[in-house]
Amino acid sequence: MFKPANAVQVRVSIDEMKPDVWRRLVLPVHWNLEHLHLGIQAAFNWWNYHLYEFRIGGLRYGEVETLTEDATDDDPRVFDQREVRLLDFEQGAVFSYHYDFGDGWRHTVAVEEFLTLAATPKHGSCVAGERARPPEDVGGVSGYERFLDIIADREDPEYAETIRWCGGYFDSEWFDLSMVDKDVRNALRSNVKRRLYQPKPKPVPKK
Repeated sequence: MFKPANAVQVRVSIDEMKPDVWRRLVLPVHWNLEHLHLGIQAAFNWWNYHLYEFRIGGLRYGEVETLTEDATDDDPRVFDQREVRLLDFEQGAVFSYHYDFGDGWRHTVAVEEFLTLAATPKHGSCVAGERARPPEDVGGVSGYERFLDIIADREDPEYAETIRWCGGYFDSEWFDLSMVDKDVRNALRSNVKRRLYQPKPKPVPKK
């Protein structure tokens, strides 16, 4: 007996980042694009206080009122993100998610596979990923490259201020699956709080 898909596996990666910064998520198939936005925010621990939109087939999807405030007649029309569900996509579909129009973080979202799980998922989950996302407000890809150069050189005149700004510690290779999965599971909670800084590694006890 055929059972319809109740979940979808997507891969989300930040564009122009080498090496790749990505997350693989398993999400309820009934989620709409607004839910997906919250899931991506949680997966990368973005702070969700900048504008965002989805670009799908040349069309824009997001919060219509917000995105059309300063729009001109030449700008593409904005459609309500809540009217598009993950179930509406085909396997193999690829589209774009933009966050923070100043820093210009663009993410590629790839619909990898539709799944039929034993129990319909009530929340999203993260099943794989690699590397830390850049610090919020670091200045986009070029700003992040400069940030990494500074924190790698204790002699840099901007080192002390920069390392303090990022919480005293930053590892570009950091990724904790259990922590990120917990974040994604709580993505739709209204009172969710983001980590301001990357967690510092626990000191190894001396023998």
